[in-house]
Parts: sequence; structure tokens; C-alpha cells
Amino acid sequence: MIDQRTAPYAALLLRVTIAGLFIAHLYGKCVLKPISLWWNGLAKLGYPEWVLGYALSAEFGAAVLLLLGIYTRWISIYAIPMMLGATQFWMQRKGYWFTEAGWELPFVWAIMLAVQALLGDGAFAVKVPRLPWQRRLQATAA
Repeated sequence: MIDQRTAPYAALLLRVTIAGLFIAHLYGKCVLKPISLWWNGLAKLGYPEWVLGYALSAEFGAAVLLLLGIYTRWISIYAIPMMLGATQFWMQRKGYWFTEAGWELPFVWAIMLAVQALLGDGAFAVKVPRLPWQRRLQATAA
């Protein structure tokens, strides 16, 4: 049984944890070393530019929107394919174990995003207008 008193705080904790992971990765990618190293490295491996653009937009979007609790479900769903792609990338190159830079962490991260999408915003989320398709779904349900 789900405890209705603590569930919103569990969603908040998960949301802030995932956002923190994205912020840390963006910091490493953009501040600790030039982002061009990451971009050019993946481009040399044959990834098209739209994939790299999507990956960056998913990381930036998840870092900001999850931290604030804005459209939590939608940004979580948007970022899942990127994390599954990272899982596949490391699966081919390193194997499973995180200690060897394997696919364990991105796979768990993708599951965390799926759980967040199921849970929703949680406590202390910024209230924003519903998206057009959410309004239509609400109208048909009423």
C-alpha cells in the first residue's frame, strides 16, 4: 500500500536526485572539459548531429525541469531514450559493471526516469499550466 503522506516526498527526492545527476554530467561535459570533445568524439563514432542535439536537449531539459518539478512526467519520458542509448553505447564497449564504465548506471538511470514519469511531480513542484493534450484528456475523463 502506498503511504499518501510520504509518497509526494519520495517523488521529490527522486526528482531532485535525477536532476542532480544531470547537472553533474552537464558540469563535467561543459565546464571541466570543452563540450566539443564530447560532441566530436561521438561524431567520429558515426552518431548523427541530431542525436547529439537530442542528447544535450534531454540533459539540459531534465536538469532544469526536473529540479523545478515542471512537466516532470513529460521530460522524464523525453529523456528515457537518451539513457537507453547510453546504455547500449556502454554495453557494446565496456560490459555491465559501473566500476568499469559499463552500462549498469545508465540502465538504472533510465529506470529511475520511468519511475519518475509514473510518480509525477511530487512535493514542491512549480505549478504550470497544463499542456493542450492534458486538458483534452481531462475534459474527456470528466
